[in-house]
Amino acid sequence: MQSTNGGAAALATALPVVGLVVLQQLRTRRVRPIGSLLTPAVFAALGIAGIAFGVASVVEHHPLTALPVVLLVVSLAVAAGFGAARARTVRVWRGLRGEVLRKGTAVTTGLWLTSAGVHFGLGLWIDHTAGAGVLGAVSLYAYLAIGLGTQNLLVRGRAAALRRPGGAEQPDSRPYVRQRDVSPHAESSS
Repeated sequence: MQSTNGGAAALATALPVVGLVVLQQLRTRRVRPIGSLLTPAVFAALGIAGIAFGVASVVEHHPLTALPVVLLVVSLAVAAGFGAARARTVRVWRGLRGEVLRKGTAVTTGLWLTSAGVHFGLGLWIDHTAGAGVLGAVSLYAYLAIGLGTQNLLVRGRAAALRRPGGAEQPDSRPYVRQRDVSPHAESSS
């Protein structure tokens, strides 16, 4: 029962963090060269500590087998895939003062929620195959670090294209946004 209680505690602790990350995606923000990598770096540090704790929670009862480790690697690869998908749904445009702005869409939010559900399922599977401990549950911060880091790097790449002289995104790079939605005046009322 320790695994279930530990997983519930990890979920209760992480749920508000995930909620804040999703809410932050819905705000119009400037794309900053370094700032968009700070949060993933903090999550990476927490993720490394969480995975170390998770491994310790398993080996306290028995040796860690290969299957939970493989599932953990698959989970982190899935996080990168969701990050890449979400990056395509984030609106990126030039503001009134020439700054590059970003804002997530409803599709971005849907992908975040789906990603969280997938991690929850994979975490349960990891913990089940491990037979003890909370490795899957506490890998959430590593999952967030990789997913958010991938998303932010790709959005920064799109923003860099807009910063170049004459740079403009191609219309097909924002498949979920109507052209009138990206005008600076549409954002002034937000």
